[in-house]
Amino acid sequence: MILRVIIFILVSIGMAFVSKSSLRVPRSHGFYRFFAWEFILVLTLLNIGDWFRDPFSSHQVVSWVFLIVSGFLAWHSVQLLRILGNPNQERKDHTATIGFERTTTLVTVGAYRYIRHPMYGSLLFFAWGVFFKDPSWLGGILVLASTACLVATARAEETENIRFFGPAYQAYKEKTKMFIPYVY
Repeated sequence: MILRVIIFILVSIGMAFVSKSSLRVPRSHGFYRFFAWEFILVLTLLNIGDWFRDPFSSHQVVSWVFLIVSGFLAWHSVQLLRILGNPNQERKDHTATIGFERTTTLVTVGAYRYIRHPMYGSLLFFAWGVFFKDPSWLGGILVLASTACLVATARAEETENIRFFGPAYQAYKEKTKMFIPYVY
């Protein structure tokens, strides 16, 4: 338990450092994302002991499917943003805290062709994958809180993207779903 508390503190410090400029702007996407990360961290530390227990149970199989989808979405979306998004460190956007977020070109291919937020979708799949490692009431509260924060993150980022990309982003928003292709 003490080790988990130490890990929580150290990882939280790192996430706060990455999010320091966003935490000063409460309506920025990074502000809400920080809290989503925190809920996911607590959920992960809560369920870490059950990661490989009973590996072929139905909840573990669902968990692994979600975690694999999460990993693919994270890798795929970061690659697209780095290659096609033309990230520019000179972009004056205090809300874009991570280098590859400072895109100057709207990416609308690959996963972005169907959903606007594959990276936040990745975090959603990760959170739910971790939850299904050992479903519990506390875990349910944490995964729902992280889901709410990720929805708030996506909405805040959409406001920022409309401000930066203008009508092109608004048109893109009307053609795609937020997290799940053809659904939501």
